Amino acid sequence: MAKVEKRRYSDRRQYLIRAVYARRKKVRLMAVEYKGGKCEICGYDRCIEALEFHHKNTSSKDFGISAKGYTRSWKKVMEELDKCVIVCANCHRELHVKLAASRGNSRVEKRVNSGKAHETGSILSQAPKFSGKVQRLDTRCLKPEMAMAKV
Repeated sequence: MAKVEKRRYSDRRQYLIRAVYARRKKVRLMAVEYKGGKCEICGYDRCIEALEFHHKNTSSKDFGISAKGYTRSWKKVMEELDKCVIVCANCHRELHVKLAASRGNSRVEKRVNSGKAHETGSILSQAPKFSGKVQRLDTRCLKPEMAMAKV
């Protein structure tokens, strides 16, 4: 005789939320590890939440890794990862700015920085002044051994 299920969706809601969160986190960790675990441009590897996947060719993009990729099979995710490079958030923004500038977006072209320090009277002078209050270093994104060294 089949057992009658008495639980409702509302009873399982929190369980399902935690299960989906754990699956997405696991697939993201596997994806970062699969691509080498560090930015392919600058080598950044301190915080995996700052690492992003950039498609080399957007026309071959089937889905976004971060958008809907974590709900797909690992095989499908790996196929899509093979079309990507892993970069830190800063390098990713620079890639997109350079791509936009190369496509003729003149507004973006003027914003591409040479990497040199800004002169006085530039955008830095418009930045808010330092109040003197120092915040505690957030160690959540540091590697465990680095976080222990900070304590």
